[in-house]
Amino acid sequence: MSWPYPKIVAHRGGGALAPENTLGGIRKGASMGFKGVEFDVMLTADALPIIIHDETLERTTNGRGQVPLMKYSELVSLDAGKGERIPTFEEAARLCRELGVWANVEIKPARGHERATGLAVSLLARDLWRGAALPPVLSSFSIAALEAAQEAAPELPRGYLVKEIPDDWRATMKRLGCVSLHCNYPYLTDRLATEIHAAGYAIALWTVNDPANGQRLLTMGADCLITDALDRIGPGFQQ
Repeated sequence: MSWPYPKIVAHRGGGALAPENTLGGIRKGASMGFKGVEFDVMLTADALPIIIHDETLERTTNGRGQVPLMKYSELVSLDAGKGERIPTFEEAARLCRELGVWANVEIKPARGHERATGLAVSLLARDLWRGAALPPVLSSFSIAALEAAQEAAPELPRGYLVKEIPDDWRATMKRLGCVSLHCNYPYLTDRLATEIHAAGYAIALWTVNDPANGQRLLTMGADCLITDALDRIGPGFQQ
């Protein structure tokens, strides 16, 4: 497929230049000219989709505990870095639309909540981006979450997220109706890039922080680079 989305995407909102998965991070990426951001969505104990990467709070906030065991009312006052708080998915989506920024939404289910997270994120995404020129791509490592998203909102594009590209990638992507394969960039080879494109899928790579690598990967055929290095691999970065 052709990739109608931004070629360079800011990882977790603002890359390494702002607190990850925050509204401030999304604003940072947008302020630097990025037309696309990536962020992670998980469910709280009261089934509210929020923007956070880890199942635990310690790494990215001043709180302690497990996200899937806590209600949002217990999380909203935490500091997620530089005074930022943990945003809801709805807040992040509305900000992206306000700023004119496309989103790669990673469905990041806590263990045991794969299907519920896929359903909740896809249904809310369908409503929040209704009428948008570029809908978000919903990506996930979780097959169950992607199956649920496919069932609940089949019109939204999906991305199969992997670290290393498995042998059965074609069958899995066809079954899930995916439009793109998202992988850890060291595992993409020229042969695989050719095969993925020949099968009709786009290629998104994470997390590309070195400009020389970025140029090599674009030449290899990558359609999208997801980066933390917003100051080195900017929105106008080209091969």
